[in-house]
Amino acid sequence: QVQLVESGGGLVQPGGSLRLSCVASGRIFSINGLGWYRQAPGKVRELVARIDSGGSTYYGDSVKGRFTISGDIAKRTVYLQMNSLKPEDTAVYYCNWDLAWGQGTQVTVSS
Repeated sequence: QVQLVESGGGLVQPGGSLRLSCVASGRIFSINGLGWYRQAPGKVRELVARIDSGGSTYYGDSVKGRFTISGDIAKRTVYLQMNSLKPEDTAVYYCNWDLAWGQGTQVTVSS
């Protein structure tokens, strides 16, 4: 079983930055396959960024050029660096690996 715990969310002004962290534990031995999704009120959950099984990174169209996913294998942690944040980035951000999901961390972008 895999457990995922996110942290780093909060309130930030438009144009600001945040870094989210997701620590994985249990039967997971690589950061490959870890990803970030988000869900805004009234909207479906969408892909933000992920690292595939080969280590390549993928981003949702709305965050390309602004967000960066990275990881620390030794810490079994994946990060999401979010820059140039916009109000439309407001959502609960979830970490995902296979069928496992974290509890989510709220990101609010507002002045």
